[in-house]
Amino acid sequence: MSILVDENTKVVVQGITGKEGAFHTTQMVAHGTNIVAGVTPGKGGQQVDGIPVLNRVRDAVDIHGANASCIFVPPPFAPDAILEAADAGIEVIVCITEGIPTLDMITTARFIRKCGAVLIGPNTPGIISPGKTKVGIVPGHIHKPGGTGVISRSGTLTYEVVDQLTRAGLGQSTCIGIGGDSIVGTSFIDHLRRFKENRETRGVVLIGEIGGTAEEEAAEYIEGEFRKPAVAFIAGQTAPPGRRMGHAGAIISGGKGKAEDKINALKSRGITVVLNLGQLGKTALEVFKD
Repeated sequence: MSILVDENTKVVVQGITGKEGAFHTTQMVAHGTNIVAGVTPGKGGQQVDGIPVLNRVRDAVDIHGANASCIFVPPPFAPDAILEAADAGIEVIVCITEGIPTLDMITTARFIRKCGAVLIGPNTPGIISPGKTKVGIVPGHIHKPGGTGVISRSGTLTYEVVDQLTRAGLGQSTCIGIGGDSIVGTSFIDHLRRFKENRETRGVVLIGEIGGTAEEEAAEYIEGEFRKPAVAFIAGQTAPPGRRMGHAGAIISGGKGKAEDKINALKSRGITVVLNLGQLGKTALEVFKD
């Protein structure tokens, strides 16, 4: 039992005829993802590896029953792609696009919440429920089915952590990259709530980074409501204030967002924090087997 996506998820790829969209569509299909259609305005009637290309997301929903979207659209047009998916009734929207203007995302995120859709990203590697489906660009071969949930702000660190978990014998129920931009559609707490109700998930790994207060808020939620074991890692422990480190959202400003603050908030609430990334898999195995 996974969260948000599984073997019954029907995916439409927005931007399927572009280089990245076409490549990752092939990779998703190889992993077993049920991609029912692609959308590129003006290119309806074409096919990509046998997958029909449509002009509108609404057609993918009405004709093929699509309920999830994976977006490979350039930043200037990505907000409209997200809005179109939500307006068409898509339930889970995964936006891979990085660098969407912040003001555009503020209004887009507000509309998404109003529609009741779940937006993962932007600037995300996507979501995967190993052995069932993946929606995004995550490398499927490093995952295996199991009982560990993973929520991360960093794509590349997610891959490292998942590889360690798999090598330690800890499979995953669902792994989610919430996105590294300043404005993203979902938070740690949003997915912790889902993992809390998910019977298959026995423990959760959080991968945070400097910037914002999402990790501190997650720590407070875990202490008050989350009864499953949690292990965390915070990237950017040596980052200087005022300098962005990798992601648009990874910047210490206004005296907030330092790695030290996040680590202290997590530790003070009884959450195991790994300071050396190379020890995360081993530590998680010790924590989750108790």
